[in-house]
Amino acid sequence: MSDLSTVISIVTRLPPAIDGVGDYALNLARQLRKDYNIQTQFIVGNPDWKGEAEIAGFSVNQVTDSNSDQLTTLFEGDRTSPVLLHYVGYGYAKRGCPIWLVDGMQRWKNLYPDRLLVTMFHELCASSYLPWQSSFWLSPLQKSLVTRLAKLSDRCITSKQSYSDILVKLSNGKHKQIQALPVFSNVGEPKQNRPLSDRQKQLVIFGSVANRIRVYRESQEALNSACQSLDIQSILDLGTPTGIEPQTIGNVPILELGMQPAEKISEIMADAIAGFLNYNPNFLSKSGIFAAYCAHGLLPINVRGSDIPIDKIKLGEHYWISSKVELKDIERMQAISNNAHAWYSSHNLSSQSKIFFHILNTEIQLESQ
Repeated sequence: MSDLSTVISIVTRLPPAIDGVGDYALNLARQLRKDYNIQTQFIVGNPDWKGEAEIAGFSVNQVTDSNSDQLTTLFEGDRTSPVLLHYVGYGYAKRGCPIWLVDGMQRWKNLYPDRLLVTMFHELCASSYLPWQSSFWLSPLQKSLVTRLAKLSDRCITSKQSYSDILVKLSNGKHKQIQALPVFSNVGEPKQNRPLSDRQKQLVIFGSVANRIRVYRESQEALNSACQSLDIQSILDLGTPTGIEPQTIGNVPILELGMQPAEKISEIMADAIAGFLNYNPNFLSKSGIFAAYCAHGLLPINVRGSDIPIDKIKLGEHYWISSKVELKDIERMQAISNNAHAWYSSHNLSSQSKIFFHILNTEIQLESQ
């Protein structure tokens, strides 16, 4: 039996802010409490976040001035619990270089070398070939911070195999292997999905404002093709209103449903047949939108595809591109939906809760190496 009872989780933001990393951390905390009776104490690292001192029964503290001293002070009340850091540079610093955070973790680790630090790398570092973009100049510093953090952490996890390979190299021998876990759905996972033939001929467009604007500005032709091929009767737009949606795509009306609670989003997705997104196919494993579509047994439709499988996601097997080939065979649609759901099920929320439970119970023997 494990005697682990509490985890300290450092996050960018939490609800009511719209933040995929914060939602991921909160859902994981809920599942760890449900499955293993583990409580989570949150530390929010974004000074601009505004929220309550408690959320879903979990305590919340905040670093209000991006200061490493304040961060280490927040650790002083608990000198035994492991720390789970959800890392994405731009979540903790506007230019993606949270020096204060890495300095604070280094100081804490120096003071308490027997304390376990687990880092979930949601992002590594930005890259840009455009000198007028800050990431062009700051990428070396971002890489340096990721390297420091990888070496400092007792265990690392990330959401892409390519990220895992990079982190192994950056850790300079500290980590021989780093597990890649594609993200889970932040809007629920039905216990059982109805077949597509039993659902409404509706297509969902879900995600952040930026992601949905990209669909409407860049992908109307592909979206129209998908609607025609699947005989879609209505498009359901879910999320903060973008302000630019057309009223129709071809002859198909767009119903703007706005912000909805996760339970309602799950209910809507469970009754639709397809989900549409415009996302880099190299990064589908870290897309919460794609995860939600897969979890709900939708037919995932992306604007672009990759000729090679990436993170075990294969074009034509786990998602469809409407601009390349028509898809009218319900059995073929269902096969893609089933494959996508099976891919997702291998790393769903309960599976990841179990993995994090075992990692957070790691005995610290690594520091003596």
